[in-house]
Amino acid sequence: MLKNTNNRGHSRALTKRHKIAIAGVATLGAAALAFSAVPGNARTTTAEAPTGQVAYSSEQIKDVKASVTDQLAGASVKAEEIAAKKAEAEAEKKAAAEEAAKKKAAEAAAKKKAAEEAAKKAEAERKAKEAASRSTQRVQVKSVVAKSYANNLDGWIREALDIMKKHDIPGTYNGLYRNIMRESSGNPNAINNWDINAQNGVPSIGLLQVIKPTFDAYHVPGTAWSQYDPVANLTAAANYAADRYGSIDNVNSAY
Repeated sequence: MLKNTNNRGHSRALTKRHKIAIAGVATLGAAALAFSAVPGNARTTTAEAPTGQVAYSSEQIKDVKASVTDQLAGASVKAEEIAAKKAEAEAEKKAAAEEAAKKKAAEAAAKKKAAEEAAKKAEAERKAKEAASRSTQRVQVKSVVAKSYANNLDGWIREALDIMKKHDIPGTYNGLYRNIMRESSGNPNAINNWDINAQNGVPSIGLLQVIKPTFDAYHVPGTAWSQYDPVANLTAAANYAADRYGSIDNVNSAY
């Protein structure tokens, strides 16, 4: 005869599997409560430790791996940034060194160029001075050559005229020549031993027949102290004539 027929449709009998599952859940709950009640520094015996296995979620493992990966990636980025900054600093330092080297080389080149230009200028000035000196020497040589005189009547007259010009003594070639030809015929050793001057012991001598007192009084500096010297005789006579007659050109007879 069936029992509890009134409750049969409202509940089902627990199977053995269900009972085991419920017991396991209860056991785990009790273990959790016991674990939470034990202090962090308390020790438990093997008999007190739960016998159940701890399960780890695959999602938790993935999160850990992701976190580690992110940290490694961040460290790599930082290392790359440091390396990049270091490389940039080294590049800037290298560029600055190259720029300094270029500037130094440019300054050295400028100094060298300036020194070369100064040397060229000095050399040009030296050559110009040497050329000017040679030119002056040539002029002096030409002047000396131009001022050389023939040892004859023409040369004596021309030399006398140049000396007269230096001392502002008037006279011309024609005036000298004309009086020379009348007085001595161009003989520098001519002497008058018969006129009154000769009788007084001071004969007239030379190209323009000058007596000793007159020669000494009107002698021109730079000429010889001899009445027989052609140039000295002419210049002294021309100097005397200029003082007495205004110029040797004004003398047309014995004077």
